[in-house]
Amino acid sequence: PELERSPCLVGVVPIVYYSLLLGLGLPVNILTAVALSRLATRTKKSSYWYLLALTTSDILTQVFIIFVGFILQTAILARAVPSAFIHTVNVLEFTANHASTWVTVLLTVDRYVALCHPLRYRAVSYPRRTRRIIAAVFAAALATGIPFYWWLDVWRDAEPPTALDTALKWLHCVTVYFLPCSIFLATNSVIIRKLQRRRRAGGGKTTALLLAVTTVFVVLWAPRTVVMMCHLYVASVRRDWRVHLALDIANMVAMLNTSLNFFLYCFVSQTFRRTVGEVLR
Repeated sequence: PELERSPCLVGVVPIVYYSLLLGLGLPVNILTAVALSRLATRTKKSSYWYLLALTTSDILTQVFIIFVGFILQTAILARAVPSAFIHTVNVLEFTANHASTWVTVLLTVDRYVALCHPLRYRAVSYPRRTRRIIAAVFAAALATGIPFYWWLDVWRDAEPPTALDTALKWLHCVTVYFLPCSIFLATNSVIIRKLQRRRRAGGGKTTALLLAVTTVFVVLWAPRTVVMMCHLYVASVRRDWRVHLALDIANMVAMLNTSLNFFLYCFVSQTFRRTVGEVLR
């Protein structure tokens, strides 16, 4: 006989939370995109183009993961949808997720080259090249999202998970957390040491913004990554209510990352605040 499944202890809290996050976060991200578009066009700085791409990927994440995945598919339709629809949504969700993560990596590498190799940076950094790099990352995000057509969420995994389940879970964790965080740690460490030696403010605002964005990402995505590893090797989400509860909370924490950047930009950059004011007027 089938073993009893772990209960959902959070009730309607996730649907209320995701509805609020979408209702507040989506308009804020659209406002952010408009402001960054003006700054990118006006200043020709590659960093603004990367921040605009990051905001665009956050919007896609909110639409595909929060609205289509959590609200529409899970809460409203109660997963009573064709299997092909679920798998197609998987691809779109992971494409948006990968784009958001790896555009942040691009921003990190951009700051690293700007501070550590300024002469080379001035030669290779211009808007057309930046837009091509961003387009290539979005194309790569789609390509790496396609294997997740066969993704089974943790509530549907076999017990124990099949080799395919395990491979996709590991691919997910490596692609969106372990590898990006390793790059963040390496490049940010070099950037901080470089700034400490120079002891001057040049590029300080953009660098502070980079450090804030990457730190928030690392902190907010850590719980989901830990829970995913626990699901694979410690206790199944389907059977252990504690892992089930931890995953519900970890998903909510991770999705908060899609709505915080506007406030980070406002806190760090007077130029961004002024541009937002122009847009609102």
